[in-house]
Amino acid sequence: MKSEDEVVFAGCIGFDWADQKHVIKMQAADSTKIEEDEVEQRPEALVEWVGKLRERFGAGKIAIAIEQTRGAVVYHLMQYDFIELYPVNPKTLAKYREAFNVNKASCDASDADLLLELVRMHRTRLRRWVPDDKQTRLLSMLVEKRRDLVDAVTEHTNRLTGLLKNYYPQALELAGSLNTKKACDFLSTWPTLELLKAADTKQLREFYKNHRSAKEAEMEKRFKLISEAQPLTNDEAIIEMSVMMVKAIVGQLRALNESVSEFDERIAEIFAEHPCAPIFSSFPAAGKALAPRLTAAFGTNKDRYCFASEIQQFSGTAPVTEQSGKSKWVHRRYASPKFLKQTFHEFAGHSIHWSVWAKAYYDQQRMRGKRHHAAVRSLAFKWIRILFRCWKNNQPYDEQVYLDALARRGSPLVANLQLAVDHN
Repeated sequence: MKSEDEVVFAGCIGFDWADQKHVIKMQAADSTKIEEDEVEQRPEALVEWVGKLRERFGAGKIAIAIEQTRGAVVYHLMQYDFIELYPVNPKTLAKYREAFNVNKASCDASDADLLLELVRMHRTRLRRWVPDDKQTRLLSMLVEKRRDLVDAVTEHTNRLTGLLKNYYPQALELAGSLNTKKACDFLSTWPTLELLKAADTKQLREFYKNHRSAKEAEMEKRFKLISEAQPLTNDEAIIEMSVMMVKAIVGQLRALNESVSEFDERIAEIFAEHPCAPIFSSFPAAGKALAPRLTAAFGTNKDRYCFASEIQQFSGTAPVTEQSGKSKWVHRRYASPKFLKQTFHEFAGHSIHWSVWAKAYYDQQRMRGKRHHAAVRSLAFKWIRILFRCWKNNQPYDEQVYLDALARRGSPLVANLQLAVDHN
């Protein structure tokens, strides 16, 4: 592998992120001219801009310096193989700005110039963004696309629920959860109440027995519901259209569920062999879905993040403080990779039911007036620090070790923990 000073770049770019428009300063390798451009904060605009770079420079590589806290843009640019990213610590940029700017003021144009200068003249002192190994990259893509499939299952299940409510509401109770094979088989066999009422008891018992749902008390309840059921509508046009739609949606749900199972199997295979699996499997509530997602979030490159604050900011769990004059306000971070943010948020939410201190911290935030999701975001912020430290030290999580640390520091959470114990 070539060292940083041996890599020949076709061009260098200083990319200064902003809420509405990104300010860009660029210098081609064969030119002394510094070009200026602006790109709107839209995925489509970024894709178009990157396409123009590819068209202009062909196979040549481009070095881009960008503040490393600007997660959404970094997340987008890191997917292109001809772009080499050099995330710049905000403090580094601030100090560099201060050295050449007496009034210490910050503006978009000057920051873009400084970023360009840093990547052109001091690239060897910057840390290049290095992609993870193939195993981690594949795991990362699989867990994200699996989530897309699960979202599609939820979407189709909601559509099926609305459809059944309008012509066959009894199926909502008799078929069970609509995203399961049992429900798909039920609706394929009895897509209307008329067909269901014509079925004999033996056929129904056999169906529920094959789907491991044949407890006698439940069966009697179902038979009673079927015998007393009355059609919501007798309109043949509505029923025929609905049956066709049920058939279509059930077919899509079967395919989606089969794909989710295939993804689960492959994810489990890769995760079982991943060097970080013992670390992230040790966390409460991680489970077979979230443990691989946490592994993909951190990866195997231990030099990618030097501080927990970097991934807190990159993932969007770190709050943003804004100030104008005498006014100061804090809000959640919007520009961040959605899936990464979801991973930490969902893990924190599940941990409330499995971790004593997490439940105490969540309750503490709720008592302070925070709503559910705000409290979970605060909990995710704390979890990332713990996840980061275990990842850096290659050490599995131990709940008791953390509880002992809270006690030694005299954390207010200790009192909440004792209250929870006394309550139970």
